[in-house]
This record gives sequence, structure tokens and C-alpha cells, in this order.
Amino acid sequence: MEEVDTMINLNNVKLFLVQLLRGLAYCHKRRVLHRDLKPQNLLINNNGELKLADFGLARAQSVPTKTYSNEVVTLWYRPPDVLLGSKEYSSHIDMWGVGCILYEMLTRKAMFPGSTTDEQLNLIFQTLGPPTPERASSLFESPIFKQLNFRPSKPKPLTKLSPRIDGQSSDLLDKFLKYEGRERISAADAMHHTFLSNFPAAIFSLGDNESILSVPGVRYVQETFVHSRNLPMVHSSTSMNGFTTNHHQSKQTFQKHT
Repeated sequence: MEEVDTMINLNNVKLFLVQLLRGLAYCHKRRVLHRDLKPQNLLINNNGELKLADFGLARAQSVPTKTYSNEVVTLWYRPPDVLLGSKEYSSHIDMWGVGCILYEMLTRKAMFPGSTTDEQLNLIFQTLGPPTPERASSLFESPIFKQLNFRPSKPKPLTKLSPRIDGQSSDLLDKFLKYEGRERISAADAMHHTFLSNFPAAIFSLGDNESILSVPGVRYVQETFVHSRNLPMVHSSTSMNGFTTNHHQSKQTFQKHT
């Protein structure tokens, strides 16, 4: 994203998102959790094909009650239930990260760029409002949350955060960013959201190894990049955040099936 001259074209935002969801739906159907979704772990080639990468923290979800470490997911993309110490989670741990990535693609800035766990929670609660017994009872009853001193605040309408966020994208963001993990929209269901209704139905009948760009009418819009104007390139691989449109990445190094 840091290499794009201005905002990512909205067509491409949707194209990248639907490919991310498709990869996650494949993993989650097979009970595999990525557990480290962030822009640096998304590889994009010249054709606009996106692949999930870095499965170093991925785990198989063997049974619903299995517990995991809460030291997962890069801080900016870590859901509040995990920040508050939860070790019981399912595929919904990945969906919070998808919401943060969607916001970043739309606005070109991180949604919750905290530097510590407390600051991260504070940024989340300032934007979405703190947990209440009505909307997030498990978070509200968390021993860690009870020790924190967060001031009551009202949620900010997501459409007010950026002119690029409209009613459809706001609704999808809201579904990704639910405090209760079990209430977050799944990857498979998110692909059918109205925000992505511009894609033909044929994308749902593709084989696992077929590119979404093989479907007639689905295309990548060429972006203007900073280095095309002879300005210094920003190397996203060494930065804290930002999408990488990797012009030198060979397709053979992409993670298969994701």
C-alpha cells in the first residue's frame, strides 16, 4: 500500500478482499487458523493476484474447546478478546484482522496502531466504544478488563472516520469488528456481502487452484506507484505496516491453495 501513489483503487480493494476471504474460507473449512493476518503477509503480483503467506503461527483447530496461546497476531490486528487474555478462539480470530486490513486498504492508514496492549485496547474502545454487558458480556466480565480504567464513550460511526467508507463498507467492517468472536462474520459469508456484490456468481464455482481473475469481467486496475514517478521507493518489508505490491515476487513462491 505504501508504494501506491494515492489511495488503492476501490475496484482493487474489493478484488484483494474477496481473494483474501476466499483463501481464508479454504483454510477455515479445513479447520486451519492463520493467526497472523496483516498486510505484510499478503503477497500481490503484477496481475493483482493475492495469496496468503507466512503460516508460521497457523494452527489446526482440532476441537472447538482447544485452548491456544494469546500471544498471537501482530498487535495492530489482534482482536480485543485475545488482547484481554482469551485463549479459546476459533476462525473468528482471523476475521478481526480482515476488518483491520479492509479499513487500511480503504483509508491508507492503520485502524488501531497501538504500541502496547493497553494502548491498543484504548484505541479500539475509543473508536468502537468499550464493552458493555449488552454488547460484549464476555469481554465486560474479563478479569483484565475489570482491572482497566476505561472511560465510558460512545461508538464512532465508521462512516465518519473516512469519506471512503460508505454504508456498505461500514456494514461489512462492523460485521468483522464484533467484540464477541462468535458474532463475527465468517470468510465464506463475507464473500456474499453487498460490498462485494459486483463480482459474478462464477467466482463461487471456481476450483481451488483457479484464479479469480480467470472469470470474465473480473479485472485488476493498474495502479500508479511512487517509483513510477522516480521518487524513492518505500520498502514495505522493512516498515511497520502497509501493503506490498510485490513486482519481483515469483508466483512459484506463493502459498498453494490459499
